[in-house]
Amino acid sequence: MLWKDITSREEGKLRPNSFSRRLRSRRISSLHLSNFKEFVSPHRGAINSLQVDLTEGRYLLSAASDASAAVFDVQVASEYEVGGSVAKHKSLLVIDKQHQQGHKYAVSSATWYPIDTGLFITGSFDHHINVWDTNTTQVVMNFKMPGKVYKTAMSPIATSHMLIASGTEDVQVRLCDIASGAFAHTLSGHRDGVMACEWSTSSEWVLMTGGCDGAIRYWDIRRAGCFRVLDQAKSQLGRRQPLLERSVAEKAATSKPTGPSSSAKNRAELKKLSSGNGTKLSSMSRMSSQLKGGLAKQRRHPGMMSSQDHATAHYGAVTSLKTTEDGMYLLSAGSDSRLRLWDIDSGCNTLVNFETVRLQNSKGIQLAVAQDSSLVFVPCMTSVKAFDLWSGNTSLTFRAHYDSVNCCWFSAQDQVEMIGRFLFGLHLNYVLMIWITGARKEKFQQQMRIIGVIRKSHSTVLVYVPFAYGWMRLTLN
Repeated sequence: MLWKDITSREEGKLRPNSFSRRLRSRRISSLHLSNFKEFVSPHRGAINSLQVDLTEGRYLLSAASDASAAVFDVQVASEYEVGGSVAKHKSLLVIDKQHQQGHKYAVSSATWYPIDTGLFITGSFDHHINVWDTNTTQVVMNFKMPGKVYKTAMSPIATSHMLIASGTEDVQVRLCDIASGAFAHTLSGHRDGVMACEWSTSSEWVLMTGGCDGAIRYWDIRRAGCFRVLDQAKSQLGRRQPLLERSVAEKAATSKPTGPSSSAKNRAELKKLSSGNGTKLSSMSRMSSQLKGGLAKQRRHPGMMSSQDHATAHYGAVTSLKTTEDGMYLLSAGSDSRLRLWDIDSGCNTLVNFETVRLQNSKGIQLAVAQDSSLVFVPCMTSVKAFDLWSGNTSLTFRAHYDSVNCCWFSAQDQVEMIGRFLFGLHLNYVLMIWITGARKEKFQQQMRIIGVIRKSHSTVLVYVPFAYGWMRLTLN
């Protein structure tokens, strides 16, 4: 199949985007447990959060229930074992309870500063959000929250603000401003704690939150109140129409009919309503809203209709939110063990029927989406499942876990799936597992076969072994 695609690409039968998409999909489908890359976890509690930095794609930030946070270098290994075939990655820095400024209770969320790796943010059940200097491992800013912190998030595309969105057991979403060291403002609307926060990848001002009340709300942080509440009963089938087709359809639907002009009819209706025929003022305002573009499309902000304000996206708490890379769709998971795919533009439920899964309902989970938005990786108790985003069918299942999986992260740069889990043996061991594509495994094995002798002295031979991220010196006796 690969050679067929290459031939089609050379002959011009296959577009470059289609070729790269097929190649990525083929590599993702070959993900398997890595046997030559190992993370030495310093955590002694369940790993709750994983994130690779967005600038270099090199440093992995993890947070755990033992009140610790750690940073790993995923490209350069700390040491090698089994003749240099197993790369072991130890933590570059660890912040735990013994640290003078460390958290006291479980760290539920850890987030890199989007611009560079000089700062990272941790949120904890001790009611604090800390902003850390990576180089000095010191807290440079602290925000005291009214309850347990479930989630922290920063916009990956923001250029006009430095806000941390925080979801806590309080009903209000608070925006912490790194620039001023104070709260920018609060977002009120949820009726229970907020377990999920996700910034839009197409607008730096739009924030999406999921609460324990089952509601998913859209916020424009420049305004007061949310402008949309997702309703699982409001649906549309299939993918969104291409932009060109939608614009043509909308233009045809709004074209002016023959005969008397629409504006003249509208003026006549308004004149009739204002002539004192017993019609209430509210009816007149509703008619005015319809004339301006339709009642259904109006953003009722901040005076949203009661029926819309009470809409729910899940029958239970919303435990996770994740946008696709193109910013067009939103994935949500709930304590009702359901996954839903939403069209961000229209706010409709796309009715993708994901296969039945069992999800954690007592805490938030972390989803991951492939680079081409073809697959979504979901922690399903003791396994991780990859679902096709458009059919809902299970494409891959990763089984190597002995207890619940809390979070996962897909690294687009290396096409590696990193999963946080906890493993029970003779004593509690909390580890990171890494899954790698077959193509990278073959590349590594091929590189490991190329060995050049540098120096031979008596019974000692020094050799350099090339591997995926550089050269390693071996001493053979």
